[in-house]
Amino acid sequence: MDPEEHVGKAWDRLIRRAARNDHPEAAVALDEMRPRLGPLFRALGGDDGLRIEPAPALPHGARRTLLQSIAGSHRRAELAWTDTQALYLPGRLALFPETALNRDLYLWLAALAALGDALPAGSSWLARGPELAHRALRRLPGMRPRYERLVSAYLPLRPDPGKLPAGEAAAEQTVRAALTDPGTAVSIPAAKRPPAPVALWLHPSPPEEQAPVAASDAGEGAEPSSEGETRDLEDRRRRRGERVAMPERDKGLLLFRNAESIWSWSEFVNVDRPTEEDEDLEAAADAADDLDLLSLSRDNKRTASRLRFDLDLPSEANDDTPLGGGILLPEWDYRRDALRPDFCRLQPMVAEDAPPAELPEGLRSTARRLRGQFRQLTPTRTWLAGQPEGTEVDLDAYQHFVAERAAGAATEDPALYRDLRPGDRDIASLLLADLSLSTDTWVNSRARVIDVIRDSLYLFSEALTATGDRFAIYGFSSRKREHVRYHVLKEFGERYGGRVRGRLAALKPGFYTRMGAAIRQSIRLLAGQPASHRLLLLLTDGKPNDMDRYEGRYGVEDTRMAVREARRMGLQPFCVTIDRDAEDYLPHLFGSRGYVVIRTPEELPRRLPHLYAQLTR
Repeated sequence: MDPEEHVGKAWDRLIRRAARNDHPEAAVALDEMRPRLGPLFRALGGDDGLRIEPAPALPHGARRTLLQSIAGSHRRAELAWTDTQALYLPGRLALFPETALNRDLYLWLAALAALGDALPAGSSWLARGPELAHRALRRLPGMRPRYERLVSAYLPLRPDPGKLPAGEAAAEQTVRAALTDPGTAVSIPAAKRPPAPVALWLHPSPPEEQAPVAASDAGEGAEPSSEGETRDLEDRRRRRGERVAMPERDKGLLLFRNAESIWSWSEFVNVDRPTEEDEDLEAAADAADDLDLLSLSRDNKRTASRLRFDLDLPSEANDDTPLGGGILLPEWDYRRDALRPDFCRLQPMVAEDAPPAELPEGLRSTARRLRGQFRQLTPTRTWLAGQPEGTEVDLDAYQHFVAERAAGAATEDPALYRDLRPGDRDIASLLLADLSLSTDTWVNSRARVIDVIRDSLYLFSEALTATGDRFAIYGFSSRKREHVRYHVLKEFGERYGGRVRGRLAALKPGFYTRMGAAIRQSIRLLAGQPASHRLLLLLTDGKPNDMDRYEGRYGVEDTRMAVREARRMGLQPFCVTIDRDAEDYLPHLFGSRGYVVIRTPEELPRRLPHLYAQLTR
């Protein structure tokens, strides 16, 4: 490394470290707080359809310290706000030197967000913040001690009014007064710069550029504990974007009236879907992170990416065989609050050309052990005494009958027999497996998600064959509403054997995850089974989504309605997932006891049969 570059990097690290005003040793991550924030938000009346997401860091325009200006940090702050899709909170809070206070701040912001719909969405955050805080303290008096602790610890962290210009000092004094007494009216004096962001207030709506915003100081100046944590958090943050016209490419040089205007210039980059031919994608991601606003436009030129996507579709010769012309199914539109009839076309498919297969060698010992364990679930044959018909005479019943007849009280139709009959285990189960493209990702260096799912289906089938329970297995993926693929792996009444194992061996990742349609077709199949207990088991690695508008809130609400339809039909829906963020949305879909998250995907094949045993015990 060049000595000048080495000195420059050391100087940059030194200045940035000196400019920091957070407390990494007391940091609290949003992922750590999710199990508490979700129930609190919904218990206080928050929209249970909103997921909790890390907020983007946006420019606030407030005055920074000299060290922060030299370091080029603290230009942005993470806001707390809601829209129709999610509740956005800082991805990491290290504002206070005490971990308990950072946790309290998360809880306070979640409480504010739960009460936020009552105020106009277009109001200024400087007016909305104190008003909403006042309302929260009035409705939630138990929050007042927490709020007072937060204010006492937060005011010393605010800019010193004595070191600010007159207009900005007056604005800061007004903000401090509103924090101390949220019931007071707020009127911010005119100043060259807006006040510093207020970590204890909520932004009223998706923020606009150059607006002063409420957020924690855990923005650009706060550094997560590791590089991996930084990238993971950035990948899950919501970016701000706008749609613009495609820029002309034959323009000449840009001229600036002032020399400093060059710092406001943003570069146009032609970015398409990434392909294997793309170079330096990490550098492109870093460049996107440096932009305050991503401007998106549609290029009408034909590119290889479209051709590449079409080539990813399997040819008819290599695809599963369609069964019939497709099935029309409804879909729930939460915005219309109505079910749209015949909106999706589901296509049943079967791998008829898949050769029969044996159980993989690596699963045979586990399957042997599972079969032995699950045979214990098979109902034992028991003697039923006092029957009018049977295979043997019930001596106790006969003696009782003789004694009663001698006493003159014998019945006309005595039950003098006993019969050996099987126990009662009347169960039908349908396992629906997500085969979307996300299952092509690697769990470890040896296996992909689709491989883990395939092994799970093998062992699930082996275990249920030992009990004698009726079961069926289907897989699904989708490509828009007109092409929902529904793979027949094992039907009810079909014997589990080499042909079924061959279909399982032929499994491959598909496209997207239109869950609602697949669940509705599974409901139709399972509801037709004459069983007292009918279990619909969904196996997935992510949330509902598709190429069209079936994403975010729309897909979640349609899936939730399909689950409710299953329950109305007397079925028991249950979800098994390996998605680490599933606890944000699965309680809304399946209820607090209707799902389980497998933290380590490799454990899924072993845990799935035992989970079935617990559900059908």
